[in-house]
Amino acid sequence: MTSASLDAWRDFAVRHLPSDIAEQWLGLLRPAVRLEIDGDGDGDPDAVVGRIGGLPRLPDGQDWPVWEGYGPLSLIASIDCAELPSDSVDIPLPSAGTLLFFFFDGQLDGYASWAVSPSVRDSRSGARVLYVPEGQDAPVREAPAGLTPFPSLPLTARTVMTAPAPSHPRAVAAFAPGTSYPDSYEHPICEEDFTDALIEFECEDDADSAHQIGGYAESIQDLVEIEVAGSEAEEWVLLAQFDGVDEAGMIWGDSGLLYWLIRPHDLAECRFDRAMFTWHMG
Repeated sequence: MTSASLDAWRDFAVRHLPSDIAEQWLGLLRPAVRLEIDGDGDGDPDAVVGRIGGLPRLPDGQDWPVWEGYGPLSLIASIDCAELPSDSVDIPLPSAGTLLFFFFDGQLDGYASWAVSPSVRDSRSGARVLYVPEGQDAPVREAPAGLTPFPSLPLTARTVMTAPAPSHPRAVAAFAPGTSYPDSYEHPICEEDFTDALIEFECEDDADSAHQIGGYAESIQDLVEIEVAGSEAEEWVLLAQFDGVDEAGMIWGDSGLLYWLIRPHDLAECRFDRAMFTWHMG
């Protein structure tokens, strides 16, 4: 993904696609918030929209998330919804309050239990999203015994545009209706010249990480929407994805990513208990 302007995206599309297809493809682009670590910690504090790691602020009565039989989950990130760039995504995020992303990272059992997967129902408690509404008294909660929190690193945000993979349900519906995943189809957006050019265009961003809210997921393996929802994949959207962070000791296998997805109507109702999780290694 890149922070290039819409004009730059349009220029790219018309250079590499027939004009009618270029316009249709541009209509599939979706905005997202790219989150980046303020590595020096000396940036504008008003620009901080959340944090990687650290300790959560949890209301009294809210238990620390636990995967029964395995142990407490680690806090991966906290996001202040009110501080995200206004109108920066096309999903119905809360306008205020804090999102807390938890994952059983394996440190309590020697990394033997990383099998958190949407296909393994008993593992779904191994990842969680909690929402703390604005105005609730939510003091910092110390980590459970034996769990070492990740270092706290501030996150800043900027709006980017994201493009669908040719196999994404939205692209298939637009250019090859009736095609079933993972079947391929012939189309200019599937051709190697276009996909290589798109990768080069996206790489101009020089982003240090793939932390993201909204937009299209950066699937490393199969489409995460398919993994989570199968034939209902088109009904699900990316809520957030988090990259590994070497300086925080966050390493998800070999260049892995963590993903949380949700249906828009559940998101609008703040039903974060219905979010689904998956993760990929490179």
